Amino acid sequence: MKKPELLLPAGSLSKLKTAFLYGADAVYAGIPEMSLRVKSEFLLEEMEEGISFAHNIEKKVYLTLNLFSHNKDVERLEKFAKTLKTLNPDGIIISDPGIFQYVKKEIPQIPIHISTQANICSWLTADFWKNLGAELCVLGREISFSEIREIREKCREIKLEIFIHGSMCVSYSGRCLMSAFMASRSANQGACAHSCRWKYKSRLLLEEELRPGEYLEMEEDDKGSYVLNSKDLCLMPKLDKIISIGIDSLKIEGRNKSEYYAAQTARVYRKAIDDYFDNPGSWHPDEYMKELITLQNRGYTIGFFDGMPGIEAQDYIDTSSKSNYRNAGVIKSSANGFLTIELRNKLKKGAEIEILSPFKFKPVKIILNEIYNKDNNNLIEELAPGKASQSVKIPVDGDLSVFPENTIIRIKTV
Repeated sequence: MKKPELLLPAGSLSKLKTAFLYGADAVYAGIPEMSLRVKSEFLLEEMEEGISFAHNIEKKVYLTLNLFSHNKDVERLEKFAKTLKTLNPDGIIISDPGIFQYVKKEIPQIPIHISTQANICSWLTADFWKNLGAELCVLGREISFSEIREIREKCREIKLEIFIHGSMCVSYSGRCLMSAFMASRSANQGACAHSCRWKYKSRLLLEEELRPGEYLEMEEDDKGSYVLNSKDLCLMPKLDKIISIGIDSLKIEGRNKSEYYAAQTARVYRKAIDDYFDNPGSWHPDEYMKELITLQNRGYTIGFFDGMPGIEAQDYIDTSSKSNYRNAGVIKSSANGFLTIELRNKLKKGAEIEILSPFKFKPVKIILNEIYNKDNNNLIEELAPGKASQSVKIPVDGDLSVFPENTIIRIKTV
């Protein structure tokens, strides 16, 4: 059995390098003009650097072209096609049939992956895209494991990819008009305002047609009302089943999330996959779940894996994170017994940090007995990140080679 590809999001060049450092086989990224992520931090020259970096270490980069096109977008396709030829990514992720047709004709050398936005929920649809020349289909998040397994059995000649971790959308694979209605920002054009996460004031009485006189009350409390807020997808508890049926690519959502998110999801799923192949009979998810709960999350759900989910997949109380760990910083260099850290959170003398080495699964815990300001080497009591990047130096005993550039540090906030 071939190991599935571990595919990570890369919202910036630093996140791309972080994902690869921690074990990703490939990343997906977008240039704002034509993807569903208008907040992408990639400049064109950074994308060129990222793809070159990936290819030098025998990794892959897929670019997103997954918006639903309007007439104004068609006018830009010729220019974008020239850009794609220059960048030469390992694949293009597309949802719109018209864009598929255009790219297939103009850039036939680049493989096309069909986005989850295309709502592929049956083997018939996967077979349709295979016959048109797609290399891979990203299956919709609204299908069960039994449906995934049947699609795999009936569609052996096309690669299949599924989401295993990340935010869930209240709408069907992101086909939502709520953001456009509430904030004049189209989710299907890459500008979702995440209106489903907002706090709403509500008091509704619902009467079902066949139950006259029986009123169901929907009411907010002092925390508000979050009637559309889904928990985050996490299929780690089902990873062994997924691997066993031969899915080609396992995808993690989150291009707008932090370097810590990229590092932690990559390192945990990397180890889980490798451990399964080393000894599938003794594989169990608990060890990996203990690490995944340190990520900022809205609570976890397996989504549609076992069929239509119930209320346990939603959090009607609030949207706050269930984790008390935060990204503390990123290691930028190591020399002469010191680590230089670019801050992402306040560090104080006496606090305990946890360094996530790419070469050790167990976090390395260090008490900050000494903190030096990187700019002037003065001892300091605390430092917080500001508008300009703030960096500190801390002394560390032992082999610093296990903490290469882009190593992530976390801190427990409570």
